[in-house]
Amino acid sequence: MAELTTLARPYAKAAFEYARNGRVLGEWHEQLQTLAAAAADSRMQALLRDPSRGGQQLADLLADVCGDAISGPVRNFLTVLAENKRLGLLPQITVLFAGYKANFEKSVDVEVVSAFELEDAMTQKLAAALGKRFEREVNVHNTTDASLLGGVLIRAGDLVIDGSVRGRLNKLATAMNS
Repeated sequence: MAELTTLARPYAKAAFEYARNGRVLGEWHEQLQTLAAAAADSRMQALLRDPSRGGQQLADLLADVCGDAISGPVRNFLTVLAENKRLGLLPQITVLFAGYKANFEKSVDVEVVSAFELEDAMTQKLAAALGKRFEREVNVHNTTDASLLGGVLIRAGDLVIDGSVRGRLNKLATAMNS
């Protein structure tokens, strides 16, 4: 996985720089997500690994599958990937691009898992508190998991804050068994 990320990084940086300079970060992000989703399909993966197909043929096929959802510059980017036999890196490129975009925009995506559906007021308070901690704009994505019993589990990139009752009970059990 690290090798794929290493290979994808220069392409993601180039795409990000181009999109940033053209002030089209959002559009590029959406289009890269579309391409990555198409490339992640099992049938498309089989085609991308087929050595009998040329790079440009694969790029055209992928572009045709996405249709009008991708622009001319993104199609050109796809051609560069095809020429360098890097179409399989589209998912990693998209993830890296999203990270560069979030860092540039000083935003962070946060997943909040709670035992029960959170009210909007609570979600806004949580977003404000996390925004102060991270010094970034926080985009909260709520999910529910009844097995938490209560409290919340917060994931922001590599950071995990476990404020759930289940997590506290697990810590207590570990401490008692030690």
